Amino acid sequence: MPKIDIVSEVTGRVWKIEANVGDAVDAEQTVVIVESMKMEIPVAAPAAGRVAALRVAEGDAVEEGQAIGQIDT
Repeated sequence: MPKIDIVSEVTGRVWKIEANVGDAVDAEQTVVIVESMKMEIPVAAPAAGRVAALRVAEGDAVEEGQAIGQIDT
């Protein structure tokens, strides 16, 4: 199965993890919520599949364009 990166579109802090490793997700389903400038920004799965890896935890700082996880499609 090919793996596709889950990428943060903003710089901020991981506020909440909505899907865990092993969870099945739909395309555009929220996987992580990043807090940036006091706004909650959802980071969505780029494709349907299963969460193969998460490289962040709640409270971690993330950068725009950073791969924060992977989806097995």
